[in-house]
Amino acid sequence: MAIPVRRPRTDRTLRRPAARAAGARRPGLRLREVTLGFGLVAILLCGTAVMARAAMGDTADVPAAVLAVAGGLLVSWVLVRAARRRRPRAVPPVTAAPVGAVATVTEAAGEPAASVADDLVEDLVEEPAVQVDYTALDADAFEQAIADLCVRDGCLDVEVVGGAGDLGADVVATAPDGRRVVIQCKAYGPDNKVGSQDLQRFGGTCFAVHEAHVAAVVTTSEFTEPAAQYAAQCGILCVDGPGLDAWTDGTGPAPWLQAPLQGAGC
Repeated sequence: MAIPVRRPRTDRTLRRPAARAAGARRPGLRLREVTLGFGLVAILLCGTAVMARAAMGDTADVPAAVLAVAGGLLVSWVLVRAARRRRPRAVPPVTAAPVGAVATVTEAAGEPAASVADDLVEDLVEEPAVQVDYTALDADAFEQAIADLCVRDGCLDVEVVGGAGDLGADVVATAPDGRRVVIQCKAYGPDNKVGSQDLQRFGGTCFAVHEAHVAAVVTTSEFTEPAAQYAAQCGILCVDGPGLDAWTDGTGPAPWLQAPLQGAGC
């Protein structure tokens, strides 16, 4: 069964308010005002003529007659000016927009609404995480990549200090909470694990020499069981390959977020 739809009466609805808004007046009312105005002017002119004739009876009263005529003309001019000012100004009729035509602010400004919506969607879409193959980097490039991660996560004073005589420190930085971070980087292959001797050499200098609040060893490989035990005793953080990948893509914490706030040392 079809349901009848009542169409909106746009023509009648818009005509009546537009006529009222235009300030239109009935022709009869305007004619009445004009007739009344001319009648007043005629009465004033007749009175002025009578006064002038009476004044002309005596030659000594000629200036008084002139003043009377001038006064009558001035009063007539004032009445005409007042009548013109009282005329209502024509107000342009209000034109309603067609049904279904809705103009948006962006379209009025000259920019399509669709493009603005697309820009907002692009702003909300996060940039994809950068995938880094750490196993393909040499030692220097790996140290620089770790330093870049520290900068990305808000560290200050980040420096790559690895090289001859570095005493176990490859990257030093200041964490967002103000603690000093010292990192040793081990770019090892999957078959070469970080042993306890590597941890012992780093543990002898990271706190005593480099005055680290957070000491970490980051590798692309794994740690042996003795190395992990020594690191746990000294408070050194061990970040293996999966942990590094999680730190990189944001699914895992940075090393300074894993370290306790109290000091550590071997």
